[in-house]
Amino acid sequence: MTSFAIAWDRRMFLLMAGLALTLAALVGFHFIRNQNVVDAVAIVDITGSMNTRDMGRPPGSASRLQAARNALIDLVQNVPCQSRLGLGVFTERISFLLFNPVEICNSYDGLEDALSELDWRMAWQGDSYIAKGLYSAIDIAASLKSDLIFLTDGQEAPPLPFTGTPPFEGKIGDVKGLIVGVGGTDKVPIPKYDDEGRQAGVYGPSDVPQDNRIGAAPPGAESREGYNPRNAPFGAAPESGEEHLSSVKTAHLQELAEKTGLTYVELQKSGGISDALMASTKARVVATSTNMAYIPAALALLSMVLLYGLSIIGDPRIFNRARLARFLPSQSGA
Repeated sequence: MTSFAIAWDRRMFLLMAGLALTLAALVGFHFIRNQNVVDAVAIVDITGSMNTRDMGRPPGSASRLQAARNALIDLVQNVPCQSRLGLGVFTERISFLLFNPVEICNSYDGLEDALSELDWRMAWQGDSYIAKGLYSAIDIAASLKSDLIFLTDGQEAPPLPFTGTPPFEGKIGDVKGLIVGVGGTDKVPIPKYDDEGRQAGVYGPSDVPQDNRIGAAPPGAESREGYNPRNAPFGAAPESGEEHLSSVKTAHLQELAEKTGLTYVELQKSGGISDALMASTKARVVATSTNMAYIPAALALLSMVLLYGLSIIGDPRIFNRARLARFLPSQSGA
């Protein structure tokens, strides 16, 4: 058999192989595998301190609320399809569900729009009882049989009483998920806005409660200036403190995570929450079908490339010494 006949046999084989692989790619075939997905509801703190600008790159280029929105959009882009995400907001002392968990891939545009529209003006009260809001969010997640993502800077307003964090009455670890601390570690002023949404300076010491004077007075209050057991049980001295300055309350949020069985993540240090969520939640296993048609398509393309190369190299009518000599330099030394 001549070399030309051998080359022709090879070209015919590659041609038929390319045709068969192309048909296989057009028909397609799917690979079934088990995939871990999550069902979660995200509750975002929209109280005034979340307007503080100490997030982003460089730090200070974005508010905490913007950073929380961006973290959730990034989450939707990184968790597997068939995962579900719901959305709610927190202000005052309760969390409010906006919509139930929906499948993230089919509902991506709607989820992104909803996250982008979260705004501090949606708040119905100015107080910020973080612990009570978290417990309310856990109740919502439990009713939906979902995991929880609670995004907050952790700043209680008014501050916690001397008795500390209120007790958690639920079952520890019954709801899995994340407490996401949003904000920087340095204390910075909280922006103040007017009724039109324009910044009108920052909060001063007299604009926010510096002490919790609700309920019983702390031990030793009787020694304070102006103490009166009926009219001034906390004393008559004006409140003082730094509650008008804000930072992420890591210790408080870590305590809440321990009380509830959730996992604490600090957004500024983690850079993203998708991996932490997948690791901390009760993953749901689903059968996922992956279209593998790209494999025969790539092999068909490779066979056509080899066919073309073999046609150039193996066909003496195309590639011979006489034609090659036209492109080689003369050996005569001229």
